[in-house]
Amino acid sequence: MIAAQKSTPALQVVSSEGLAEWLQLQQLSLAFTTYQTNRLFCVGTTLAGRLALHERLFDKPMGLFAEGDRLYMSSRYQVWQFDNLLEKGEMHQECDRLYAPKTAHTTGDLNVHDVVKTAAGELLFVNTDFSCLARISDRYSFEPVWQPPFITKLVAEDRCHLNGLALRDGEPAFMTACSSTDQAAGWRNHRCDGGVVLNVQSNEIVASGLSMPHSPRWYQGKLWLLNAGSGDFGYVDFEKGQFVPVAFCPGFVRGLTFWKNFAFVGLSKLRSRPFIGLTLEERLAEKGEAAKCGLSVIDLNTGAVVHQLTLEGVVEELFDVVVLPGVRQPQALGFQSDEIERLVTFPGAAGLVMTKPTVKRPGVGAAAPIAGIPMEAVLEKQTANTMPQKTPNLASLKFQQVHHLTASNLVEYDHFTFPSLQQRWLKQPQQGELFGISAVVEGNMVGFAIAEKSPDRSAEILSLFVAPEYRQLGIGTRLVAYLEKESQKADCTQMSVTYLPTELTAVGLEPLLNKLNWPAPIFSVEGTGKAYKVFVKPQLSVAK
Repeated sequence: MIAAQKSTPALQVVSSEGLAEWLQLQQLSLAFTTYQTNRLFCVGTTLAGRLALHERLFDKPMGLFAEGDRLYMSSRYQVWQFDNLLEKGEMHQECDRLYAPKTAHTTGDLNVHDVVKTAAGELLFVNTDFSCLARISDRYSFEPVWQPPFITKLVAEDRCHLNGLALRDGEPAFMTACSSTDQAAGWRNHRCDGGVVLNVQSNEIVASGLSMPHSPRWYQGKLWLLNAGSGDFGYVDFEKGQFVPVAFCPGFVRGLTFWKNFAFVGLSKLRSRPFIGLTLEERLAEKGEAAKCGLSVIDLNTGAVVHQLTLEGVVEELFDVVVLPGVRQPQALGFQSDEIERLVTFPGAAGLVMTKPTVKRPGVGAAAPIAGIPMEAVLEKQTANTMPQKTPNLASLKFQQVHHLTASNLVEYDHFTFPSLQQRWLKQPQQGELFGISAVVEGNMVGFAIAEKSPDRSAEILSLFVAPEYRQLGIGTRLVAYLEKESQKADCTQMSVTYLPTELTAVGLEPLLNKLNWPAPIFSVEGTGKAYKVFVKPQLSVAK
C-alpha cells in the first residue's frame, strides 16, 4: 500500500531548560496518551537527573485516570486497568513505578473519551458515540448513567460530541460537549461557538458559546477547562455563565491535570482540514506561530508558562495527561516485548521475579493476534476470501454514517475507494471535511461512498465503490442518496462529481445519477487534454 512506502518521521523531544530539575523538586512524574500514534507515554527523571521518556503501544489510547498505584486508560474497544508491580523502595531498570495491564473491560468501539473512578470506586467513562455518561458493566458493553437533556435517543451517532467529565468531591459534576445538537454528528457544524458545559446534577447548561471545550476539571474551588478551538486554558464564571481565559496555548488544547498551583495542559497540532475555521487558526496566524504538540506547565496565579515539553516528528497530538505524585521514573509494560511474559510476582517473592527466556512452544496454526497492539491495516485486500460466492442475501443490508475520516485513516480502506483516494491525494491534497456512508451485509462492508465538504459549502463526491458481487442491486444509488442527505444536513448548497469517462462509469455511474435526477454533465478539459465529465446538483434543500 502507499502508506508502506512512506518513511515514518522520528520522534524528537525538546524540553524547556530545567524541566527535569523541576520535576525532581516537585517529586512527581507524568503520563499522557496519544491515539494518533497509539502510544502511552511516561515522563520522569533518571537517577542522574536527566529527563526520561518511556513509551508503549496500545490501540487508540485516550482517556487516562490515575489513582494511587493504579492507572485506568480507555482504548479503541476496551478500558484498561494498570497496576504497579513494584513494592515501595523497589526498582526495575531504574524505574520506581512499573504499570502492568491487569484487567481489560471490553466495551466495543464507543469512542470513549474521559475515564474516571468515583469516590465510591465506580469506574465511569464518557461514551462519546452514544452521547452519554456510562459505567462499566459485567453483562453489557456499557450501562448509561446520564445523558444531556437535549439528547433524545441513545444511538451511535456522536450527536453532540460529549467528551469531558469533571468529578467534584469524587462524584460526577460537570461535562463538556461541542454542541447541544440532537442529530448525527450535528456538532461538526457548531465547532466555533456551539460548545457547552453541563451540570450533571441539575441537567442545566451552565456555560455556552465555547469552541470545542475539553477536559473539564474541578480544582481549588473552580471548574477549569480547555477551550480547544481558541487555544485557551481557563475557568467557568458560573454567575455570568461564561468562560474566563487565563492563558493562551499555541495548539489545540486537550488533556488537563493539576499539581499544587500548576496546571499541565496538553497541546496538539491542528488536524488542518477537519478543523478549518477555528479561532485558534486566526490567533496563530496573527502571532506568526504554528500549532505545537506537547505539554505546557502553567502557573495558576499568573497564567505564565513555566515549563514546556515539545514533541516533533511522528507524534502530532496528545489526548489526556495525569500527574503521578511521589514517582520519579514511571514505566509501563506493553505487549510487544517479552517482559510481560517474564516478569512475575507472587506472595513471598520479595519483589519481581524474572523467569528464563521462553522457548518456542508447539502450537497449531498461526499465532493468535495480541491484544493491545495497533493493527497495521484493519482491512487487507482479501475481498475474494470475505465476499460470498453465492447470490447475495440482502436481508441484513445496512447503511451507516462514517465520521472522523482523514486521509491517514483512509489508507486502510483504499481498496474500497474508486477512484483511489490515495492516488488522488498525491496530486491534490484534501481540501475540506470528509464524510462517508458504508453499506454492510452480515458484518462485511460491501460498499463505501465518500464526499468532501469544502469551506465554500459545496460538496464533492470523491469515491464510490461497491464490491463486484453486490453491483446492479441498487446499493450504489442508495449510497449516493444518503450522501446527498448528509450534505443537506451540513448546509451544502450543491454537490458535484468529476470523473474521466470510461465504459465502467457509463454503465455504473451515469444511470445512477440520472435516477437521482442529477442534471446533464459538463465537459471539462484538463491541461493534459483529458476531457472529464462534471455533474453538479445545485440548490440542495437544507434539511432541518
